[in-house]
Amino acid sequence: MSLVLGVDVGSQSIKVVLVDEGGDVVATGSAALTMTHQHDGWAEQDPFAYRSALRDAVCAATAGIEPTRVVAMGLGSQVDGVVASDADGEPLRPAIIWLDKRATEQCDRLVAAVGEEKLAERTGLVADASHSAPKMMWIRDHEPTVWHRAATLAPVGSYLLHHLTGTHAQDAANASSTMMYDVARGEFDEALCSAAELDPSMFAPVRPSTEVVGTLLPSIASELGLPASCSVVVGTGDEHAASVGAGAIEAGVVVDVTGTAEPVTTVSAAPVRDPLGLVETHGHAVPGSWLIENPGFVSGGSTLWLGGLLGVPQAEIFTLALAAPVASDGVLFLPALSGSTAPRWNDRMRGGLLGLAMNHTQAHVARAVLEGCAFALRDIVERLDALGLGRGEIRIVGGGARDNLWAAIKASVLGRPVRRVLTEEATAVGAAMVAGVGTGFFADFSAASVAVRLAPAAIDPDPEATKTYEDAYRRYLAAFDAVESALTPRDLSARPP
Repeated sequence: MSLVLGVDVGSQSIKVVLVDEGGDVVATGSAALTMTHQHDGWAEQDPFAYRSALRDAVCAATAGIEPTRVVAMGLGSQVDGVVASDADGEPLRPAIIWLDKRATEQCDRLVAAVGEEKLAERTGLVADASHSAPKMMWIRDHEPTVWHRAATLAPVGSYLLHHLTGTHAQDAANASSTMMYDVARGEFDEALCSAAELDPSMFAPVRPSTEVVGTLLPSIASELGLPASCSVVVGTGDEHAASVGAGAIEAGVVVDVTGTAEPVTTVSAAPVRDPLGLVETHGHAVPGSWLIENPGFVSGGSTLWLGGLLGVPQAEIFTLALAAPVASDGVLFLPALSGSTAPRWNDRMRGGLLGLAMNHTQAHVARAVLEGCAFALRDIVERLDALGLGRGEIRIVGGGARDNLWAAIKASVLGRPVRRVLTEEATAVGAAMVAGVGTGFFADFSAASVAVRLAPAAIDPDPEATKTYEDAYRRYLAAFDAVESALTPRDLSARPP
């Protein structure tokens, strides 16, 4: 039986799955990645580490599998990153990834040149340093030697696609995170590129996520232990692939992707403009549709940070949290360790632990981190609801879907049932579904949804916990206002009610 291979290129690891024609995951593999943070607001990764981790993860997944069974490959990769490469596709500096917020000055200059309203209208995005165009501008402004040698400014997925096939390409999901892409017309906007002083010929060409760009280069096929005949599709972004892996191929379903960041997404048949700018419009992995999303606050990354701070493994945070009561005896956490995207965007905002007293323990802090992330999720879900979107089922995927406490907290904070996506490695499975549709392995995305695995029953909110969380949520919003005002004085009137 033939297999398709899906890859999740994340921030902490690269994960690989092999999916058969019945939608079952028959093998998995993974390899760790690391981030470096040279300065406040910076986040980088070694592009060569992507290659070696991809090799190791593929080899782990295919051990004991007849290589000729693997007929196609698709990537679901972190978006908003920039890999500056030379004419041969070789990286010239570390990748500046999605978590990096260094390019605030460049973002502000672009807004001043174009106007915030025009940017939002054309791109569907919130003007923010997390997007890739300001990062490209930063390289130009601060690293002229790199800039003069750069031939391509690619997202991480496109960089790896070139490594695999010798071809640069990106789908609308990746392109729509640049701040240079007209999300309704489906092409890079010349006026925006001119204002940013960026040459669109340096961007990877935009092609459908499902389009086959070619087969594996012979040397790469040998390194990966795969047949050179293996077809490779353009691929998509990680939250876009995760949404596909959760079954969000049509409007209605809300997908909560709990990884290092926590994107919250829903599908629309047309672009949507949020006047308050909490959610954005992106291209989707499903051609002809759009993904309305908040690209994510630092969520799993917050539990990773707390584990490092306390000197315990990340998994221990969830165990500690079990010992604390609902609402953590008043302890509040603001999940803004690298800027905020909820309840509003502010790349100068930083996280906070508030309400601490002598009686509080590690358990209270651990639970407060989980609850603070659930409050940010509520910010986004309520905004989608106000826009008339995402009134269907809320599905949670990623590491957060595996923890009983965190899932229960989310249900009670939202006051709505949530359903776990049991699909193993939903992002990688979504990438495999994209590859399968592109190569005819699956007839279409509806047929590919055979790979989506949902829990048989939803997790219902606890009525008493929901009441308690109502008060805690209001205190969270007030705390956010106060901390933001102290750190970054600005007009707070735009906060969603």
